[in-house]
Formats: sequence, structure tokens, C-alpha cells
Amino acid sequence: MTLNRYRLRNLAKNGHSGAIKAAALLEKPDRLIGLILLGNNFVNILASALATLLAISIWGDKGIAIVTGLLTIVILVFAEVLPKTLATLQSEKLAFIAAHIYTPLMRIAWPLVYLINSLVNRLLLQFGVDSRQSGNNDKLNSEELRTVVDEAGDMIPERHQRMLLNILDLEKVTVDEIMVPRNEIEGIDLNQPWPDIVNKLGQSGHSRMPVFREDIDNVVGFIYLRRMLNVLKGQKLTQAYVESNVRDAYFIPEATPVTLQLLNFQQQKKRIGLVVDEYGDIQGLITIEDILEEIVGEFTSDPSHNEKLRDIVPMQDGTYTVQGSISIRELNRELNWDLPTEGPKTLNGLVLEHLQNIPEKGACFIINGRPIEITQVRGNVVQLARIDAPIANYQPRANSDVELTGAKMRDSLQS
Repeated sequence: MTLNRYRLRNLAKNGHSGAIKAAALLEKPDRLIGLILLGNNFVNILASALATLLAISIWGDKGIAIVTGLLTIVILVFAEVLPKTLATLQSEKLAFIAAHIYTPLMRIAWPLVYLINSLVNRLLLQFGVDSRQSGNNDKLNSEELRTVVDEAGDMIPERHQRMLLNILDLEKVTVDEIMVPRNEIEGIDLNQPWPDIVNKLGQSGHSRMPVFREDIDNVVGFIYLRRMLNVLKGQKLTQAYVESNVRDAYFIPEATPVTLQLLNFQQQKKRIGLVVDEYGDIQGLITIEDILEEIVGEFTSDPSHNEKLRDIVPMQDGTYTVQGSISIRELNRELNWDLPTEGPKTLNGLVLEHLQNIPEKGACFIINGRPIEITQVRGNVVQLARIDAPIANYQPRANSDVELTGAKMRDSLQS
């Protein structure tokens, strides 16, 4: 019963005879338990009866008390605690040996085991328990699988553990959580002067770029800069050539799960797409590399990697200056934080939702126990915020997370 079922199945697939028989017995655990307890109780009762007869013949009526005490100790130690503890510690070794014994015994004692199990199952039905609907307890949900990966130890390298855990996390993530926001999309505006377009094509660090007219909402498609290389070398690039090599845009609903979108990219032979909301407005851009980075981590060859690093600046006092436009998932992953990700996707959005208004410079508040001070606001957007380490043993109270301003901020947080 304490066997590792996954290891057992693997050994059975590889033809291990003991594992095959043990797996067959465990397919019907009620029958196996019936067989074991039938033999166990038969031996215990028989031993009690024989010991009682023997004790009475030697000591008379006093023998009943003597044999009761002695037999209790003997059965408890040698028939219960010792063998079952040993079987728990050496479950695989002993189970495969026992399986060779239980298998023929099951055939011999099957009629009696069947009658006992039938009686037990009928009694269970009286309590509303149907043994036929017990389900498969070997199936793991995502959180249980996460625990298995965490406790794998040296069996799985630490980097591979992180990758597996990241894959599990993808089940809860949609494309709008990892996309490049609309205001950060770098593209080619065909209405710009032609020298500016050529300059952007030559200096871009991206392999694919959206092409539009005046605004990203008027997208024309995508251009693959690899096709432009030979032309750029010969300085024969023309606007007509660029427009003739624009491919149709690929649009993705913002609520699409990341795991599904990865399959869509694979099936449709796409590597980049524009994320749109329910009204068809473009909200951002996502590439297959963005999804893979959620699994394996950042690609340092990505030209935007250094920009992401500049979004988080460690300070000498242990705080961090963070750009308001950074995604909360990115912030949590880079610094191993636990800011909430269920609602807004960016730090700016989290601040606005928390305060329910546009904060002023110097405003301070607490989210998930972390003091946050607004250091720069432009218009209706938080540009920069200073985030401190979490307050030890912080417990939220009514009106404890209200906005504070000015010099009172640090004194209030410390108190």
C-alpha cells in the first residue's frame, strides 16, 4: 500500500515480474486487503485458541490471564508493529516478494474473499459509500505536481525544476499578461519620411516588426528584416520593395491562454502576433520568444533585455526604483516577490487600482506588506516608484493602507 505507484508502473512496463504482479493486485485494493486481513486474523485467532488451550492445561484457570498478556505482547510486536514497520521502510523489496505469494493465495481463497468483500460493500452502501466510485487517487492536480517537482531533490536539476514549475504556471497565464504593451511596440510607420524608415530598418535589433500608417491601429502587417539584409547592403531599398514584402498581420484575442497560443504558433507557423481586445483594438504584441522566456527564462540576446533590467534599479539602502510600466509578473520573477497578479498587469495599474485615484509624487502606501513610495508621476501615469522590503509580521488592518504623503511617510511605515 505504501509503494510509489509511479515507480511501480515504470517497473511493470519494463517487465519486472514482481512489479507486474504487485500492480495487478493493487488494481483491486479492496480484494487485496480482504485477502491479507483474512490470513492475518485467521492466524491470530488460531494462535489465541491454541495458546489458551495450552495455558489451561498447564496452569489451569490462571493460564487464561497469563496467556492473554503474553500473547498480546507477542502478536503486537512480532505480528503487527515489527513486520508492518519493516514493510513500510522496505516496501518495494518486500512487496515484490509478497506479490509472488499473494497472487496464488488470491486464486485459492477467492470465493471466501469475494463473499467477505460483498458483505463489506453492502454494509458500506448503508452508509452512503459506493466502493465502485472510489476514483483514482493516483491522479495529481497542478499543485500536487508542483510539490512533487519541488521535492524531487537531486533527481531533477534545479534549473529544470524551475522550467517545469514555469510550465505549470502557464496554465493560469493569458497572452495579455506577458505581451509587449501597445505603447512599447516598435514598428515602421509608412507615413514617415523615407530616410527615417531606412534608418530604423538598419538599426533595429528585432527580426520582425509591425508595419502601420500613422497609428498601430492602422496596421498593414509584419515585415521580416532578414529579407531586407541583402537589399540594405546594396543600398537599393525602396518603399515599394518594403510594402511588397509585408506579410498579413496575425491577431490574437487577449484572453487566449499562453499554452494554447504556443500551440497556435506551432500549428500556424507563426512567430509573432498582435493582441486585440473584445473591440478589436490592439493592446500589445507577443512573440513565440516571449512565451518561451516564461519557461526557460530571459534570452540575454534579446535587445530588449537590457531595457528590462533598467526598469529595476537597486538602491544602496536596499530599496528598488521600479518603472511603473513594468509588468508585475516580470517584477515578481526578477526579484522573487509576490505582488498580486490577478488584476492589473503592470505596476502602474496595480497602484491605480489600490488607491482608486491618480497618486501624487511622494504618496506612500502598502501592498502585500511592501511599502511603496511614488517618486515620479507624468500626467495620469506612475513613471517611477520606490519599493522597500516587506514589513516583518505585517498584518493589514482597516484604514492601514491609506495613502500617506510627505515626511510622515517613513515614520508611519516604521511605526
